[in-house]
Amino acid sequence: MRPAALGLAALLASLSLAGGASAQTSSQAASPLPKDKVAIFFDNDFLGPGQSNIQSLIPLLRDERVKLLGIGVVTGDAWLKEEAAHALRFLEIAKHPEAPVHLGAQMPLIRTQAEMANWEARYGKVPFKGAWSTPRPGRTYHPQDPDLIPPMPEGEPKIKASDEDAVHALIRNVRAHPGEVTIVSAGPLTNIALALRIAPDIAALAKEIVIEPGKLDTAVARVTGNTDYATDFNFIFDPEAAHIVLTAPWRKITVMGNVTAAAKATQEVVDRIGAAGTPVATYVKTYARIGQPLWDEITVAVAIDRSLVTEELVARMDVDTFAGPSYGQPVVWKTDMAPNAGEREVHIVRAIDVPRFVETFVAQASK
Repeated sequence: MRPAALGLAALLASLSLAGGASAQTSSQAASPLPKDKVAIFFDNDFLGPGQSNIQSLIPLLRDERVKLLGIGVVTGDAWLKEEAAHALRFLEIAKHPEAPVHLGAQMPLIRTQAEMANWEARYGKVPFKGAWSTPRPGRTYHPQDPDLIPPMPEGEPKIKASDEDAVHALIRNVRAHPGEVTIVSAGPLTNIALALRIAPDIAALAKEIVIEPGKLDTAVARVTGNTDYATDFNFIFDPEAAHIVLTAPWRKITVMGNVTAAAKATQEVVDRIGAAGTPVATYVKTYARIGQPLWDEITVAVAIDRSLVTEELVARMDVDTFAGPSYGQPVVWKTDMAPNAGEREVHIVRAIDVPRFVETFVAQASK
């Protein structure tokens, strides 16, 4: 799994984090968190209006049980600066400009655009490549220009991101509140992996990590359905980061994977939200992508309220980091069958209470 390359890449990436801030990461006094709150540090790749990743901010901003400690941004579905602009603008629309946004890694640990193109030539096309996607009519992909922020239909934000980068903000928050912080990642795991390389202790100090990727047995779905929806992009974009995260000694790892497609942005759901006429409801109604799974919204909802889970499986999981046709794909074992090469037990959510999730999300998005 290329261990030597992992350490070197993480070190190099940590020295070139977007934002350039070097915040203090040692343990420090912090205000105690309310005992009735779910303390969350959220890390994601925000692809602009109407997308699941932007809409996943809604539960975090509307659920009174949540104490949102920070929002990390990582290149994935789009480039870092473009994603941050869309996230900041949504926070203004939702009337939460105070929520701290932190810029993270602009590139994966090892994988490059050229390397992915070479991989595709050998093993087949990956139609959606996030920031590296081929420009086409109706979409604003700009794979060769990471700093470009195309015109924003929802308007440009007036607020700015924090000077503190996402990696150090995550470390600071976890160390300040040991045993209390749930890390939620719904994008590539680059920022989390870098934090683990800088501060390995955060794995044991965090309460839990909940991740959106981890789709299993999707080969047939990629052939018979929407290939993009059945492809585990967040692992594929940065497989080495996923490996680092899945093999760290967390207290608990929850993997959402397949279950994140259990509910979709149907026309009925969008119309119900839009009828409220609030700024957020109007935003959702205007930009929603009908038929898109509510991947990230479901991930956040489960991180907030574990009672939504109706079925889960405990297994060992890792990501294939060998340069072959399965590169970036999750691998699972029964505990007694695992190679014991660092992989850990994860809680794979297999079913949720979909009607309750949908009703809650509609209510939150209508506020």
